[in-house]
Amino acid sequence: MLLEVAGLLETQSANPFRIAAYRHAAAIVSGLPQPAGMIFGEEGLEGFTRLRGIGESLSASIEEIVRTGRLALLERLRGEVQRDDSLLTMPGIGPQLAQRIREQIRVESLEDLETAAYDGRLRRIPGMGAKRVRAIRDTLAGRFGRRPTVRRLPENEPQEVSVAELLDIDREYRDRVRKQGLPSIAPRRYNPTGAAWLPVLHTQRGERHYTALYSNSLAAHKVGTIHDWVVIYRDDKGGSGVWTAITSRYGTLRGKRVIRGREAECARYYDQFAEQRQLRLLEPAN
Repeated sequence: MLLEVAGLLETQSANPFRIAAYRHAAAIVSGLPQPAGMIFGEEGLEGFTRLRGIGESLSASIEEIVRTGRLALLERLRGEVQRDDSLLTMPGIGPQLAQRIREQIRVESLEDLETAAYDGRLRRIPGMGAKRVRAIRDTLAGRFGRRPTVRRLPENEPQEVSVAELLDIDREYRDRVRKQGLPSIAPRRYNPTGAAWLPVLHTQRGERHYTALYSNSLAAHKVGTIHDWVVIYRDDKGGSGVWTAITSRYGTLRGKRVIRGREAECARYYDQFAEQRQLRLLEPAN
């Protein structure tokens, strides 16, 4: 899986250092004297981070494979990701609540939801009382047939990414799509012809790594917004997250690009931008 991630990153013109890091991690894992699952069982996440050249982000990827047999990053790179379905299979979680859970506490899968139900993040969501959280724990335990292994968040949780940065990534993605300057993949979902139509962007902001691509979700296909909704993923040693940029259809933000669930911040951003522009217009000419 790690080698496949490296290969897909390379075909999608990602950062060469990121590609090399996944190849290095694959070589380290293949040369371990005992299975990675055994190391995780005995030492937890520290069993991976102590390995030379394996940082927190790569350790988390190895742990995800060990715990679930899956790697969300790999599925995104393959074009298989379908975020909308899994959370909606949980009793009491509808589309709006699922969106809040994804955007506010960075949950993308049932495995992520299980961890959030035990480490306290899920309780941060309005309407998620102790009784509902216990019900989610019980439901997930039944589905997985095991008691979950919980990886807690670091004490110093990374700051929320600003809407200005997210909107800038959305702008970069759409600009490069228009100029046909991005590699495209053939998503396995909702793509009966097997066409490589889904452009993928890998980009950096400082030490933060992002992947952006059009939403290939069932909801986007139903409402005809697959070339409007842009899903932005963060995945680096400093944190992770997922956001969706859309064109607003309502109110004062109508026609503007916004980050779904953070419309109020977007409104302040555009107001500030308009004020700065007005001030520049009022400045006397030299």
